[in-house]
Amino acid sequence: MQDKDDVIEIDLQELFALLLRWLWLIVICGVASALVGLMICIFLVTPQYQSTTRIFILNRNGETAISYTDLQMSTTLTKNYGPLIKSRDVLESVIATCGLDEKYEQLNERVDVETVGDTSLISITVTDPDPAMAQLIAKEIRIAASDHIKEVMDVQAANLETEANYPEKPSSPSKMKWTLVGGLLGLFVCCAILIIQFLLDDTIKSAEDVEKYLGLSTLAMIPIVEQGDKDKKKKARGGHYDAGSSRGTEDEASDMDIVVQDLKVQKKGEE
Repeated sequence: MQDKDDVIEIDLQELFALLLRWLWLIVICGVASALVGLMICIFLVTPQYQSTTRIFILNRNGETAISYTDLQMSTTLTKNYGPLIKSRDVLESVIATCGLDEKYEQLNERVDVETVGDTSLISITVTDPDPAMAQLIAKEIRIAASDHIKEVMDVQAANLETEANYPEKPSSPSKMKWTLVGGLLGLFVCCAILIIQFLLDDTIKSAEDVEKYLGLSTLAMIPIVEQGDKDKKKKARGGHYDAGSSRGTEDEASDMDIVVQDLKVQKKGEE
């Protein structure tokens, strides 16, 4: 159990060296994740198209020519037209006209209404997987909203400023965005795994680690001889030695025994 006063120190220099040593793996993970993000964007995400139409709303006093006061009044009231355009009466009327198989809340999420600067122009944008349907819905919303605004706000005109366009290219998803996000996510996950493994690894790997973490000085170091190294030494000293026939005794034989066997072989050869 760790004492409450124990503090885990993180050597940023070692951490940076670790990331630099595994830089090739980090780059591979980033590139692979970027390609996965691109493939998901192309094959799994449904493209969305946007069609936009704009109307000009004028609130005029009397039958006289349009004055500056009329324009100011129309601009001031424009912020009230957004909720009217997305009202239930307008959108349910459009659903019935276009024969849409959806509810008011679903269509409301796909309709965006914005005021064009400090003007009386209102932009209506519709998003749909079908470009032709997006254009049709935008057109029908503009017609229904114009009648609804004139009826509710008692304005003189809600005229068409820009006809709903036919979108030729999808507005989303963005291939560049998906690729970039996928690549960054891959880099982050790879770096996180390497850092977590580094922090959880508490094994002693060198004499410097003994002095650093245990506060002890090393007197000597004993090298570990692997089985492969032993076989190489045996073959080099006596070329006739068969490692496969005495595999059980090789693990227990010491270097001194091997030297004695070599001397006996040399002695018999001299006789």
